[in-house]
Amino acid sequence: MIPTRNRWLMLERAALRAALSQELVDHEVVVVDDGSTDRTSQRLEELRDPRLRVVRLDERRGVATARNAGIANAQGEWIAFLDDDDLWSPFKLRRQIDAAREADAVFAYAGVVSVDELGTAQYSFSLPDPVGLLPRLLASSVVPAGCSNVLARTEVVRDLGGFDERLFQLADWDLWIRLARAGRAASCKDVLVGYVEHGENMLLTDPRDVRREFAHLDAKHESLRAIHAVELDRAAFAHWVAWGHLRRRRRLRAARVYFRSGIENRRPRDVALAGGFALRAALPIGGVRPALQRLTRGSAYATPPAEPAWLDLYR
Repeated sequence: MIPTRNRWLMLERAALRAALSQELVDHEVVVVDDGSTDRTSQRLEELRDPRLRVVRLDERRGVATARNAGIANAQGEWIAFLDDDDLWSPFKLRRQIDAAREADAVFAYAGVVSVDELGTAQYSFSLPDPVGLLPRLLASSVVPAGCSNVLARTEVVRDLGGFDERLFQLADWDLWIRLARAGRAASCKDVLVGYVEHGENMLLTDPRDVRREFAHLDAKHESLRAIHAVELDRAAFAHWVAWGHLRRRRRLRAARVYFRSGIENRRPRDVALAGGFALRAALPIGGVRPALQRLTRGSAYATPPAEPAWLDLYR
């Protein structure tokens, strides 16, 4: 299921190709057009693939609402989520379904590699163990690539109410928490997802304050964290926000995020990073990528990039 709005070229080049190229499965591809005003609606109507079904919202409702419209229209036993700019291995669905059935799981996720707009691998993400996943999710968003990674039982997703439409950036994290509470998870260690980083990623372009959304998520799962004796990793969230600013070369904003995190979470390292990025803003030396590499060293983003052969399908 793919939500999209006004990004036909990206949709055609990435997610639509990825979804329609799945092998060894009988599946449908539901595209939810969230009130596009460009040629997206027309181009989708011109496609004649019987596996493709288009749900059009007359006006923009937001990505969580669009995803829920896709969930309501899905007909299969399993539903997989895919953002319109991301990539899949041709065997992504088959391997995740097999893994979920073998583990008697309600959802599954896979290995992820970050790629640039040319399809070149940048770095890979560490993959959390499905055993004991819920406490880790209550602390931080540990399933990589968000809504382009997870496959879940459609009935379970519907029973949980789908995505929380009060959220925009963190709706996937919230749903994964509820799925992990509802049943087992399964993982595929193979890299089956390509998370494409570019200047139009929602983290970089959505003007809304994600901190308010984080506060909502915090309050929503506060009692569950207390049951599991887990603290929300506010510093990790701050790093994620700062990372987005760095990718847009907004070094001063990144510095402010780090400084605030250092003060609020009492992390001297964040204050030091804030000073470093503020200095880089005043006296730019090198590019953003070396800074990101230093930032992510030792983190979930630090492992050397894997170059799966299937990426060639998108070049």
